[in-house]
Amino acid sequence: MTGGARKGRGAAGGAGTRVVAQNKRARFDYALEERFEAGLALAGSEVKSLRDGNASLSDAYGLLRGDELLLVNCHIGEYRPAAAFGHAPLRERKLLLHRREIEKLRGKIEQRGYTLIPLSIYFKDGWAKVEMALARGKTHGDRREDIAARESRREMDRALSRRRR
Repeated sequence: MTGGARKGRGAAGGAGTRVVAQNKRARFDYALEERFEAGLALAGSEVKSLRDGNASLSDAYGLLRGDELLLVNCHIGEYRPAAAFGHAPLRERKLLLHRREIEKLRGKIEQRGYTLIPLSIYFKDGWAKVEMALARGKTHGDRREDIAARESRREMDRALSRRRR
């Protein structure tokens, strides 16, 4: 093997991070408390489909079942060349975390009423990862406060830019 590519990593196997899908509604619908990164257990056709950017996190969430953490309702479309041997687009996928991390999350989810929300799926050094967040649902009033704060920041920025001219 010559060059910098490692076997089995392909062209995208170099260093760096490449975002595949983002959940833009998460920041609007939820108050995000704590973020963490988890690996994804995927089938081969799912990895190929992710590399093509064929994924959606719009209705996805994290679920604790027994000693495992699962990603539910994450849509990874079929990979056309492997359609006959491919995967189910909405299957549950195992999130890869250490046992102590899962137990820490279990305590927060069961006692404090948090929800696990995926924020993005990306490739990091050739490995598929998902950024998850412990989140609490926002009420209508919380959303209005966020919008008001954003508007006031815009007004201050506009006033400062006018003053500089």
